[in-house]
Amino acid sequence: MSGHWGRVRRWLSRVPGRSAFPGAARAGSGAGDRQDERAAGAGGPPRVRSSWSTHSVAREIFLLQLVLVVLLVAAAVVAIVIQSRRDTMTDARHRTLAAAESFAHSWGLQEALNSPDPTAKLQPLAEEARKASGVDALIVYKLDGITLTHSDPRQIGKHVIGPYADAARGKPFTRTFHGALGLSVISAAPVKDPSGKVIAIVSAPVTVEEVQKSVNRQLPIFLATAVGALALAGGGAGLVSRRLRRQTHGLGPAEMTRMYEHHDAVLHAVREGVLIVGRGGRLLLANDEARRLLDLPADAEGRHVGDLGLDQRTAELMASDRSATDEVHLVHDRLLALNKRSTIPYGPHHGSVVTLRDTTELRWLSGRAEVARERLRLLYDAGVRIGSTLNVVRTTEELAQVAVPRFADIVTVELLDPVLKGEEPAVSATELRRTAIAGLAADHPLYPVGELIRFAPGTPMAARVDQGRSAVEPDLAGSAGWRSQDPERVRRILEHGVHSLAVVPLRARGAVLGLVDFWRSGSSPPFDDEDLSFAEELAGRAAVGIDNARRYTRERAMAMTLQRSLMPRGLPSQDALEVAHRYLPAKAGVGGDWFDVIPLPGARVALVVGDVVGHGLHAAATMGRLRIAVHNFSALDLAPDELLGHLDELVTHMDVQDAGTEEGAAITGATCLYVVYDSVSGRVTVATAGHLPPAVAHPDGRVEFLYSPVSPPLGLGAGLPFETAERLLPEGSRLVLYTDGLVESRSRDLDAGLDALRAALAGPDRTPEDTCTTVMKTLLPARSADDVALLVARTRRLDPAHVAEWDVPRDPAAVSPVRNACVRQLADWGLQHIAYGTELILSELITNAIRYGAEPIHVRLLHTRTLICEVSDGSSTSPHIRQAKDTDEDGRGLFLVARFAEQWGTRYSPRGKTIWATQAIGPDAQPSEEELLDHFLHHGEHGGE
Repeated sequence: MSGHWGRVRRWLSRVPGRSAFPGAARAGSGAGDRQDERAAGAGGPPRVRSSWSTHSVAREIFLLQLVLVVLLVAAAVVAIVIQSRRDTMTDARHRTLAAAESFAHSWGLQEALNSPDPTAKLQPLAEEARKASGVDALIVYKLDGITLTHSDPRQIGKHVIGPYADAARGKPFTRTFHGALGLSVISAAPVKDPSGKVIAIVSAPVTVEEVQKSVNRQLPIFLATAVGALALAGGGAGLVSRRLRRQTHGLGPAEMTRMYEHHDAVLHAVREGVLIVGRGGRLLLANDEARRLLDLPADAEGRHVGDLGLDQRTAELMASDRSATDEVHLVHDRLLALNKRSTIPYGPHHGSVVTLRDTTELRWLSGRAEVARERLRLLYDAGVRIGSTLNVVRTTEELAQVAVPRFADIVTVELLDPVLKGEEPAVSATELRRTAIAGLAADHPLYPVGELIRFAPGTPMAARVDQGRSAVEPDLAGSAGWRSQDPERVRRILEHGVHSLAVVPLRARGAVLGLVDFWRSGSSPPFDDEDLSFAEELAGRAAVGIDNARRYTRERAMAMTLQRSLMPRGLPSQDALEVAHRYLPAKAGVGGDWFDVIPLPGARVALVVGDVVGHGLHAAATMGRLRIAVHNFSALDLAPDELLGHLDELVTHMDVQDAGTEEGAAITGATCLYVVYDSVSGRVTVATAGHLPPAVAHPDGRVEFLYSPVSPPLGLGAGLPFETAERLLPEGSRLVLYTDGLVESRSRDLDAGLDALRAALAGPDRTPEDTCTTVMKTLLPARSADDVALLVARTRRLDPAHVAEWDVPRDPAAVSPVRNACVRQLADWGLQHIAYGTELILSELITNAIRYGAEPIHVRLLHTRTLICEVSDGSSTSPHIRQAKDTDEDGRGLFLVARFAEQWGTRYSPRGKTIWATQAIGPDAQPSEEELLDHFLHHGEHGGE
């Protein structure tokens, strides 16, 4: 067998480019080992081989088994084919002999032979018998060799030459010879008469070709059986080889030898104890280091770990199924770090691997390193958590929470009162307000949050505030200065278990903002100088956040104060609209949203909403400047588009002026919406400078947006004109003006916000106050990043009975009839007490319109909470007061208008101008005659066109 094995190995080794048994080659030369070592060194740690391309023991066994199986199957197939051929030939002999003898002894054969034409009688019988017996022919011939029957009719009557001597002598025989049908197996039997004399011979041939066909028909079955046997044998060999490969991990013979040689060297050379514990807690393997660390006996392997003299905790861990990572166990006088893992994921056998490391000398250093790592982690967490909001109190709470319990058991924070208000801290103060506590229950004995603490002189807290230096009290029970603060409270604190204190001032930009107190209680070690150094680092980071929050609080308070001073403190009295409003500053700080309600002459009201992009003082100041400008332009009674044009020019001019300053910033993104409502006609006029359109909620529940022609924001128009849109509104309609902070946010786009506003306004009629509440509740985001301004105004119509109008022809004689008609109208309204002043005003205004104006001339009286007199004409020339000379005979009429009217002015329209005057309708509204006479004597008049 060894010789055969060597021949197989030599045959396989001749395969070009590969060796089937590399292990043997490496074992002989050593080159393979060096090559493997170089590959392992270059590519990292060695890997377990599992590919069939590797030259492993499993592959060698598989190839050997496969060769043996192929040889055995080939030999079996050849043997089966030979045996099958032999059996087929034997069967052919038996079959031909039986056929010949059966026909030779058949009934009537002798009678047919003696008949005049034996062929005619015997040929059909012979063919029928041939087909029944499966031979190629049944030949009957006489002793003279003349053929009487044949399967080939052409052979009948011919002389047959063959080895038939035995048959002629009366003995059957079987031979193989070349006959008329070719190489055949032929059997012959004599035909005897009753006397036993041979009278004829019957032969039955079967050609060898037919025999071979029979064998060939069986050959596919033989081959299929051989292939199946080969596959089955190959599969079995593969399973065996796979099992062997799994057991050897794909290693070659030399590698396996080297592995087992290295096993003991590596296992016992490492400076770490290694134990393998099997099922049931029995020790299967222990290296030399494990024996030394655990003081194991020589016969430890195979014994239960509980019988090795180990302490109970260590033995229970080794025998259990629990994993462990760097668990420290005291074994004799050593501190051992123990790791334990199960072998199930890495091997088929249940067990565990235990590694031991002596950490006695490194324990103290590792503990110090762990403390340092923990404190670095705490400082990192403090940097992330402290100062997350610009709120002073919240920042102190974050400081207290981040230090408990990782550094101290209790933390308290006290700040100076000015710091809480956003002001600069006092230079010297001993009164601090507690703002945060962490680590104690509600019934703690310390001063509660919000308490103003007056630290007594000599206490650690008072000294730290004055000097700005940290201090440690390792033993509070022995600190006389600390005990002097509040003896009764100190007693309860000590009874609570508090025993050590570290006081650190919160310093920022050279000023002390407050104190942070770190307390330890129970079994915690007292503070030392190293702890104090860390506490100072922690407090220093928190102080920066507290100071930032303080400065933000101050800036926000200043901005809020400025904004409150610039925003309308109340809505003016007027009868045209019922108005409600809401304003909500952004969480991030004061912004630039604003609104206004401005009464206009002629029973009209202007509604204004604006927005300045940004937050802080600059946005608030810009908002105030724009609001004042709108008020000033509204006093000129300009049309909405003209007013926005002047405001745009003003913003452009302001940008040019602010461009040269350090803190100046362009007012980019300032928008404004200006709406004028006329309560007499019910007409609303809208003009916008980049602002969102107003919404109109009709009394029937419909909601629409009044879209005016799009115009750019203020300061960006480049002189382009603004356009207006007009709409006639039914009485009771609600005009809704708003800023983008209400309808637009990070989580909601503008279109969705406008749809939500439409849905909130739809439905039954509500008061403006209820409308504001509903809209703010529905649309206001949880934490708004922008200001929100909302203005809701429900329209009213002036009673037509309180409106009187006359057209006046351009004739001085028409002044008196119109004046008399106005006096009668005042009597109907119950305003007779102001009729004299009204006559003077109308006389002067109508006379000026007739003398200096153009047709059409129109007079209108409006009875609201005041009396409004309006005289319109087609001229655009405006009257103005001037100083009249002593020799002038006219020019003093406007003086009377100014004396009898509260206000007067001029507004322009596309058809001309309107001069209006407003009179109070109270009982004491008119000046006395003595006052008028005094003014006429001492003052001149101004008038004229």
